[in-house]
Amino acid sequence: MLPVQKPDTTFRSLEEIRLRKEELYDQLQSDSQQASALWNKVFVKRQDSTRSEFIGSMVSNGIAAVDAILLIRKLMKSYRHIFKRKS
Repeated sequence: MLPVQKPDTTFRSLEEIRLRKEELYDQLQSDSQQASALWNKVFVKRQDSTRSEFIGSMVSNGIAAVDAILLIRKLMKSYRHIFKRKS
């Protein structure tokens, strides 16, 4: 959380309050623009991949899926007593 600065000025007129309000509004707009710029940088659209990159990623994902299935099978076999149903 960002530190909050307490105003150290005392206002003597409505004009001073209006000026402070405009100053805070400008600062808020600036912060909002910076936040949206950072947000847009996070979600940058990826470039289109070539056909060979697409096939490579499919093979890689397939190998990862098979590896996960084999790991689950091995764990289920090793720890079968935990997963047994009581009948």
